[in-house]
Order: sequence, then C-alpha cells, then structure tokens
Amino acid sequence: MKKTTESDSNYDSLEGMTTSDLLKNINKEDKTVAHSIEKQIPQIEKLVNAIVPKMKNGGRLFYIGAGTSGRLGIVDASECPPTFGVDHGLVIGLMAGGDKAMRKAVEFAEDNTDLGWEDLQSHNISENDVVIGIAASGTTPYVVGALKKCQEENITTGCIVCNEKSPLSKVSDFLIEVVVGPEFVTGSTRMKSGTAQKLVLNMISTSVMIQLGKVKGNKMVDMQLSNNKLVDRGTKMIMNEIGVNYETANNLLQKYGSVRNAVENYNG
Repeated sequence: MKKTTESDSNYDSLEGMTTSDLLKNINKEDKTVAHSIEKQIPQIEKLVNAIVPKMKNGGRLFYIGAGTSGRLGIVDASECPPTFGVDHGLVIGLMAGGDKAMRKAVEFAEDNTDLGWEDLQSHNISENDVVIGIAASGTTPYVVGALKKCQEENITTGCIVCNEKSPLSKVSDFLIEVVVGPEFVTGSTRMKSGTAQKLVLNMISTSVMIQLGKVKGNKMVDMQLSNNKLVDRGTKMIMNEIGVNYETANNLLQKYGSVRNAVENYNG
C-alpha cells in the first residue's frame, strides 16, 4: 500500500511557476493542515489525559523521532522549561543520531531498530513515563523499535504520524494519525507533515502544562526570566495582577524570581 506521505504532489512543473504562484500554492496546502488535525482532537485528548496523571505521579514525557520529526520533538521539549518553569528533565526529546543530528543528518541512524530503546534506557525509562514516537511515515525503524520495546516493558506509548495504519501506530497505545495528503514537493514531509506534527506537539505540551498548574488565567506565571523581554513581560503581569507600579512590580519579580512567587508573597 502506497504511503500518503509519498504520494505525488497535486502540482507539477514547479520549476516553471512564478515566485508568487509557488508561495500561493504552498500556502493553499498549508491551510488544510489545521483541518486535518481537527479530526484527530479526540485522539489527542486521550493521549493528554493519559500523560497528565503519569506526570503528576512523578513521570516524564519523552518524544522520540528521526530527521525533521526528531528535531520537532527536541524543540518542543526544550521550550517547556523557559515557558513553564519546569525542570529540563521533565520533557525530553530524543532523535536518531543524537544532538549532533539536530544540525546535520547522521547517515542510517534512523534505520537501527535497537538504538531508540538504548537511548531511552540511558534516561532510566520506567513505567511512570510516557513515550511519544514522531514519524511522518510511521515506519522509521529507530522509532518503531523503541515503542515496541516500550510496550513490552509496560511503558505507555503514543505516536504522531501522517499515514494511516502504519507500523508505528501498531505499537502505540494512543495513536494520532494526521493525514495531510501529498506534499507540495513530493515526499518532502518537512512541509505539511512537519507543520502538523509541530501543531500537535504544541497542543499536547501546552494542555499538559496547563493541567499541571503551570499557567494562571492565561499567563505563563512560572516562565524563566532569561532575557530583558521576559523580565518586562513578567513585571507587567505583576502590575496587572496586584495593582502596583512598574518599579514595585520589577523589584518583587527580582526578589522572588517568578511572577507566581511575587504575587503570592506580596503583602500589600
């Protein structure tokens, strides 16, 4: 059965298109991605609802992938500490070939069926954790092998794929199959498939963190104060929350280290 991700593009003679036509047609395809994800919201909900109690019980969330999929997992994991103030070890992204593969592909790393499980073991993976395999094709040996072993060890698994009934779905307890159709450039899954995976990862991590109490109202009250922009944002959050001037709010933020702590410790 031919993979949807490998299907011929709906467009041809791309090299003959004007810049305007290229951009409009890529954008036309991109507009369909959110609608494809909408169909999978019930499946995403089930996975989020499985992750939250595990993490409340001390578990962690792992993303594992190769190529673009692996990079997207690492990006989402790396943004959780600064955004939500959680430890770097709470959400972990792993990819075939290791961190060096973030910038430059490591040849044939994704074809090793044992390497994914070895990478998970290096983090002392356990039944408390949840592992999400990310692969547009749903066939990547590095990811499939890792999730298969996870299931054997009674570790909760999920997947984000862009084909139906893939090998990865078969070893996932919670499967998210976002079928976005043929890519603008045939087989270039860094495009619509990658966009879909990024959006789903946003949905998962943000929903989980909100339910873990890392957001108040609609504000990132535990964000790390890692640059002047974030310090300014945090100061203004405190001003709005407790009704003090900028200088007072900034002093409170510097003293207590986070918006949450500043507000909770303010005596008026």
